[in-house]
Amino acid sequence: MIALWQHQKIRNALLQAAFVGGLLGLILTGALTAHHTLAAQGILSGWDFLWKATGWDMTFALLPATSSDPYWWFLLMGGLNTLFLGTIGLALATLVGILVGLARISENKAARLLGTLYLEIFRNIPLIVQVFFWYALANRLPAPRQAIEVFGALLSNRGLYVPGLNIAGWAIAGSLALLAAGLGLGLWFSLARRFRRDAPYRRRRRAWGTALLAVILAALTLALGHGMGTPWITAPALRGLNIRGGYRIQPEVYTLAFSIAIYGGAYIGEIVRGGFIAVGRGQDEAAKSLGLTRWQSFTRIRLPLAIRAMLPILTNQYVWLIKATTLGITVGYADFFMVVSASITHSGQTLELIGILMLGFLVLNFSLAAGMNRINRAIALKGHQNRS
Repeated sequence: MIALWQHQKIRNALLQAAFVGGLLGLILTGALTAHHTLAAQGILSGWDFLWKATGWDMTFALLPATSSDPYWWFLLMGGLNTLFLGTIGLALATLVGILVGLARISENKAARLLGTLYLEIFRNIPLIVQVFFWYALANRLPAPRQAIEVFGALLSNRGLYVPGLNIAGWAIAGSLALLAAGLGLGLWFSLARRFRRDAPYRRRRRAWGTALLAVILAALTLALGHGMGTPWITAPALRGLNIRGGYRIQPEVYTLAFSIAIYGGAYIGEIVRGGFIAVGRGQDEAAKSLGLTRWQSFTRIRLPLAIRAMLPILTNQYVWLIKATTLGITVGYADFFMVVSASITHSGQTLELIGILMLGFLVLNFSLAAGMNRINRAIALKGHQNRS
């Protein structure tokens, strides 16, 4: 026995087995203790509640959700709401960040000053304070009868009404899913290592073919969801004391998206600025020596190299902004976190629902980080930038 213990590999294996066994024992002890405690208080654990009716309504849902729907459907709608808000927030924050970052590295002093003022103001005010401010401002807007009209849209204290498609919600959701799948497959066909040996024109043809097929299927899905004899587009208009027609974007939705966009855009702007600063001056000098214009030097040399420097830090910022969507509970937006919180109050299944909440955000953030890391590995240059 002593001889086996002196063997390094055996000793390491035994120590690891003891550590894993102790950890599993600790988890099992905690689970059994929690089970006995809950049973003593009359709280039963299990997953049967997922198929029971909730008995309460959601304030916002991308698909129909009523009080007679089960908990699993509400949890799914909450997850979709979080994904919806996160997608819009990340897209807008990226756009704002690019503009702020370019302003910060501009040769124009006024642009640099505006970029710096924006950065210092919005980065140093907590996100929750900005959410409260914009939501309070949205509630102070005029009533529907005095709604502000901007390019065919109507803005009031009940929300932002925009022209929309006269198509069923399931058809719109299905078409968006098809477009997202087509985009993902197209990127995979373009960047995957198994296809790098193919000729460039074959990879482009495969990627564009996949995208075209997704567009055709999405168009067919929209056509199926359109009612015969009705207009394709409906515009909002004042009828009586309320606004009818078009899409209504609730104040909770657009204030949260706007807050995430301007707050996250300040941080992304610094990431963009740092990415461009990381590109050496020698690259510009080499471009000038080759006779490239400033635009060609920017789009073909500086921008690709800056993107490679930005992606690792940008991944962390995206994950953080996705987690920031949980602030929706402060203004009543029915995101994943709020739905779980309400479900705990109504069902009493605390441990199960907290586990679902943790698992949901783990899957969402891990998928986002994995996708960004995959893109980073695909475009990374071999050498010191590719070291792990």
